Amino acid sequence: MVEPPRLHNKTPDRAATCSPVAIKRRGGPARSTDTCPPAAEMVLTTSLLLLLGLALLAPGLSADQPQCVLTGNWTNDLGSNMTIGKLSSNGEFAGTYHTAVTTTKKEIKISPLVGTQHNNTQPTFGFTVNWNFTDSTTVFTGQCFVDEHGKETLKTMWLLQSHANSIKDDWNATT
Repeated sequence: MVEPPRLHNKTPDRAATCSPVAIKRRGGPARSTDTCPPAAEMVLTTSLLLLLGLALLAPGLSADQPQCVLTGNWTNDLGSNMTIGKLSSNGEFAGTYHTAVTTTKKEIKISPLVGTQHNNTQPTFGFTVNWNFTDSTTVFTGQCFVDEHGKETLKTMWLLQSHANSIKDDWNATT
Protein backbone atom coordinates (compact mmCIF):
# COMPACT_ATOMS: atom_id res chain seq x y z
CA MET A 1 0.00 0.00 0.00
CA VAL A 2 1.34 3.42 -0.89
CA GLU A 3 1.53 5.71 2.10
CA PRO A 4 0.09 9.17 1.46
CA PRO A 5 2.50 12.07 1.85
CA ARG A 6 2.47 13.56 5.31
CA LEU A 7 3.07 17.08 6.43
CA HIS A 8 5.63 17.52 9.17
CA ASN A 9 6.49 20.53 11.26
CA LYS A 10 10.22 21.16 10.77
CA THR A 11 10.39 22.75 14.20
CA PRO A 12 8.89 20.12 16.54
CA ASP A 13 9.34 22.26 19.66
CA ARG A 14 7.55 25.24 18.08
CA ALA A 15 4.15 24.20 19.46
CA ALA A 16 5.59 24.18 22.96
CA THR A 17 7.18 27.63 22.61
CA CYS A 18 4.45 29.41 20.63
CA SER A 19 1.40 30.28 22.63
CA PRO A 20 -1.07 33.13 22.20
CA VAL A 21 0.78 34.92 25.02
CA ALA A 22 4.17 34.53 23.27
CA ILE A 23 2.77 35.63 19.91
CA LYS A 24 0.82 38.72 20.88
CA ARG A 25 1.36 41.18 23.66
CA ARG A 26 -1.70 42.56 25.39
CA GLY A 27 -2.65 45.89 23.82
CA GLY A 28 0.03 45.69 21.12
CA PRO A 29 0.43 44.24 17.65
CA ALA A 30 1.69 40.75 17.01
CA ARG A 31 5.46 40.48 16.91
CA SER A 32 7.93 37.87 15.74
CA THR A 33 10.37 36.13 18.02
CA ASP A 34 13.16 33.74 17.08
CA THR A 35 10.80 30.80 17.45
CA CYS A 36 7.37 32.30 16.75
CA PRO A 37 6.12 34.23 13.72
CA PRO A 38 3.46 36.92 14.18
CA ALA A 39 -0.11 35.63 14.54
CA ALA A 40 -1.09 36.85 11.05
CA GLU A 41 1.79 34.90 9.49
CA MET A 42 0.76 31.80 11.46
CA VAL A 43 -2.83 32.04 10.19
CA LEU A 44 -1.64 32.43 6.59
CA THR A 45 0.89 29.59 6.95
CA THR A 46 -1.68 27.36 8.65
CA SER A 47 -4.25 28.10 5.93
CA LEU A 48 -1.76 27.32 3.18
CA LEU A 49 -0.65 24.09 4.88
CA LEU A 50 -4.28 23.05 5.38
CA LEU A 51 -5.04 23.73 1.71
CA LEU A 52 -1.93 21.82 0.61
CA GLY A 53 -2.80 18.93 2.94
CA LEU A 54 -6.34 18.73 1.59
CA ALA A 55 -5.09 18.76 -1.98
CA LEU A 56 -2.57 15.99 -1.31
CA LEU A 57 -4.48 13.79 1.12
CA ALA A 58 -8.18 14.15 0.31
CA PRO A 59 -9.79 10.95 -1.02
CA GLY A 60 -10.44 11.17 -4.71
CA LEU A 61 -7.82 13.82 -5.33
CA SER A 62 -4.66 11.74 -5.10
CA ALA A 63 -3.30 10.93 -8.55
CA ASP A 64 -1.57 7.72 -7.42
CA GLN A 65 -4.64 6.12 -5.77
CA PRO A 66 -6.35 3.76 -8.25
CA GLN A 67 -10.02 4.30 -9.09
CA CYS A 68 -12.47 1.60 -8.02
CA VAL A 69 -15.08 1.26 -10.78
CA LEU A 70 -18.46 -0.20 -9.88
CA THR A 71 -19.53 -0.59 -13.52
CA GLY A 72 -19.16 -4.14 -14.86
CA ASN A 73 -19.68 -7.75 -13.82
CA TRP A 74 -19.23 -8.96 -10.23
CA THR A 75 -19.42 -12.44 -8.66
CA ASN A 76 -19.60 -13.01 -4.91
CA ASP A 77 -18.16 -15.91 -2.90
CA LEU A 78 -21.53 -17.74 -3.04
CA GLY A 79 -21.67 -17.62 -6.85
CA SER A 80 -24.23 -14.83 -7.28
CA ASN A 81 -23.65 -12.56 -10.29
CA MET A 82 -24.30 -8.83 -10.55
CA THR A 83 -23.95 -6.56 -13.57
CA ILE A 84 -23.87 -2.80 -13.07
CA GLY A 85 -24.42 -0.58 -16.10
CA LYS A 86 -23.12 2.89 -16.92
CA LEU A 87 -22.99 5.43 -14.10
CA SER A 88 -24.88 8.70 -14.60
CA SER A 89 -23.14 12.00 -13.88
CA ASN A 90 -24.80 12.15 -10.44
CA GLY A 91 -23.77 8.58 -9.47
CA GLU A 92 -26.99 6.71 -10.29
CA PHE A 93 -26.80 3.25 -11.88
CA ALA A 94 -28.98 0.32 -12.87
CA GLY A 95 -28.24 -3.32 -13.52
CA THR A 96 -29.19 -6.91 -12.80
CA TYR A 97 -28.61 -9.41 -10.00
CA HIS A 98 -28.71 -13.19 -10.44
CA THR A 99 -28.63 -14.79 -7.01
CA ALA A 100 -27.22 -18.25 -6.43
CA VAL A 101 -28.98 -18.67 -3.09
CA THR A 102 -32.65 -18.56 -2.12
CA THR A 103 -35.05 -19.93 0.46
CA THR A 104 -37.90 -20.28 -2.04
CA LYS A 105 -38.58 -23.31 -4.19
CA LYS A 106 -39.41 -21.06 -7.16
CA GLU A 107 -37.12 -20.82 -10.18
CA ILE A 108 -34.44 -18.17 -9.64
CA LYS A 109 -34.67 -15.35 -12.19
CA ILE A 110 -32.37 -12.45 -12.99
CA SER A 111 -33.75 -9.41 -11.13
CA PRO A 112 -33.35 -5.65 -11.66
CA LEU A 113 -31.33 -3.41 -9.38
CA VAL A 114 -31.04 0.37 -9.03
CA GLY A 115 -28.62 2.35 -6.92
CA THR A 116 -26.36 5.30 -6.32
CA GLN A 117 -22.71 5.81 -5.47
CA HIS A 118 -20.45 8.65 -4.43
CA ASN A 119 -18.02 9.64 -7.18
CA ASN A 120 -14.59 9.22 -5.60
CA THR A 121 -11.71 6.73 -5.84
CA GLN A 122 -13.13 4.14 -3.41
CA PRO A 123 -16.83 4.98 -3.46
CA THR A 124 -19.53 4.09 -0.99
CA PHE A 125 -22.73 2.93 -2.64
CA GLY A 126 -26.17 1.48 -2.09
CA PHE A 127 -28.58 -0.42 -4.31
CA THR A 128 -31.93 -2.19 -4.17
CA VAL A 129 -32.80 -5.51 -5.83
CA ASN A 130 -36.49 -6.10 -6.58
CA TRP A 131 -36.60 -9.91 -6.86
CA ASN A 132 -38.58 -11.11 -9.91
CA PHE A 133 -39.24 -14.61 -8.56
CA THR A 134 -40.43 -13.87 -5.03
CA ASP A 135 -42.29 -11.15 -3.18
CA SER A 136 -39.24 -9.64 -1.47
CA THR A 137 -36.71 -6.84 -1.81
CA THR A 138 -33.07 -6.63 -0.73
CA VAL A 139 -31.06 -3.48 -0.07
CA PHE A 140 -27.28 -3.52 -0.14
CA THR A 141 -24.87 -0.89 1.13
CA GLY A 142 -21.10 -0.96 0.96
CA GLN A 143 -17.86 0.37 -0.40
CA CYS A 144 -15.68 -0.43 -3.40
CA PHE A 145 -12.00 -0.96 -2.45
CA VAL A 146 -8.81 -1.33 -4.49
CA ASP A 147 -5.96 -3.25 -2.85
CA GLU A 148 -2.22 -2.69 -3.35
CA HIS A 149 -2.26 -5.06 -6.35
CA GLY A 150 -5.09 -3.19 -8.09
CA LYS A 151 -7.76 -5.80 -7.30
CA GLU A 152 -11.22 -4.31 -6.82
CA THR A 153 -13.45 -5.70 -4.07
CA LEU A 154 -16.96 -4.76 -2.98
CA LYS A 155 -17.61 -5.07 0.77
CA THR A 156 -21.34 -5.02 1.45
CA MET A 157 -24.04 -5.54 4.03
CA TRP A 158 -27.60 -6.43 3.06
CA LEU A 159 -31.10 -6.45 4.45
CA LEU A 160 -33.85 -8.67 2.96
CA GLN A 161 -37.49 -7.78 3.47
CA SER A 162 -39.92 -10.58 2.61
CA HIS A 163 -43.66 -10.10 2.33
CA ALA A 164 -45.46 -10.15 5.69
CA ASN A 165 -49.18 -10.91 5.98
CA SER A 166 -49.58 -8.53 8.93
CA ILE A 167 -47.64 -5.99 10.92
CA LYS A 168 -47.25 -8.59 13.69
CA ASP A 169 -45.22 -10.74 11.25
CA ASP A 170 -43.02 -7.86 10.04
CA TRP A 171 -40.07 -8.62 12.31
CA ASN A 172 -39.93 -12.26 11.13
CA ALA A 173 -40.01 -11.07 7.50
CA THR A 174 -36.76 -9.12 7.86
CA THR A 175 -33.43 -10.91 7.43
